[in-house]
Amino acid sequence: MSAIPNSTPVDAAARKLGMSRTQKLLFFLTAWLICLMPFLFWWNTWFGRKLSDQQLTEYLHDTKKPRHIQQALVQMGERITRHDATAKRWYPDLVRLATDPVEEVRNTDAWVMGQDTSGVRFHETLLNMLSDPSQMVRGNAALSLVRFGDATGRPQVLALLQPAQITAPEAGRIIDSDRPGTAIHQGGLIAKLEYGQKKIAEIRSPIPGRIRSVAGTGANLAAGAEVAVIDPASDQVWEALRALYLIGQPDDLPAIRPYQRDLPDIPDHVRQQALETENAIRKRFNP
Repeated sequence: MSAIPNSTPVDAAARKLGMSRTQKLLFFLTAWLICLMPFLFWWNTWFGRKLSDQQLTEYLHDTKKPRHIQQALVQMGERITRHDATAKRWYPDLVRLATDPVEEVRNTDAWVMGQDTSGVRFHETLLNMLSDPSQMVRGNAALSLVRFGDATGRPQVLALLQPAQITAPEAGRIIDSDRPGTAIHQGGLIAKLEYGQKKIAEIRSPIPGRIRSVAGTGANLAAGAEVAVIDPASDQVWEALRALYLIGQPDDLPAIRPYQRDLPDIPDHVRQQALETENAIRKRFNP
């Protein structure tokens, strides 16, 4: 019986190609790097990687990499929910980041400040964030204010239940668009509008959710005409319904009832929360 040669797939490929020893090493190194690069990318962007206190401070001030700031904020939120007293040393940074130029940073920051209702200046800062230019930031600030027992952001909470209507910034022609029913994240590309002298405007979603309708490729639109309608994501709706369970008014019921329907695009837990929210409002105003 002949012996089985002790060789690797890389060696076999190298022999087949007639490589020298140096070429084989380079071939192996290249293959190793191809496997390593995706891991390094994941490791550097994964929010779950635990940061030391020094890294947390550095990341909160890393204006060149907003994802570093977001990662630090997420871990700040985790420390706060664990009642880690060391988190308070970074509270001034949370207040500072409420006016950060990056929307995603402000959005995460609004959520984190709602985790500690004793945070100095958090309440005041969240009230100011109700006038943020971003609908999602306003909504997260309003949800956090509910934790403070403050219903000032009720209009912003109600807005989280409404679909986003996106209009054309200029008169032009749709040259590409996504399909209705497609799930989309906040900032996701919905369509491309050609206008003027072959200029292209990218139409993006202001909220996470699902495309209800969108103008088809080739459609000619006037400035201000509807390009798309985006239904809000289930998680967003669920959080808004939970908040309205506590601060909702009878006038809010028409916005709540559509989510009580037995439809495939409404998850059971959202439908159940909508029913419980209406019951809570009715009991509160008709004891």
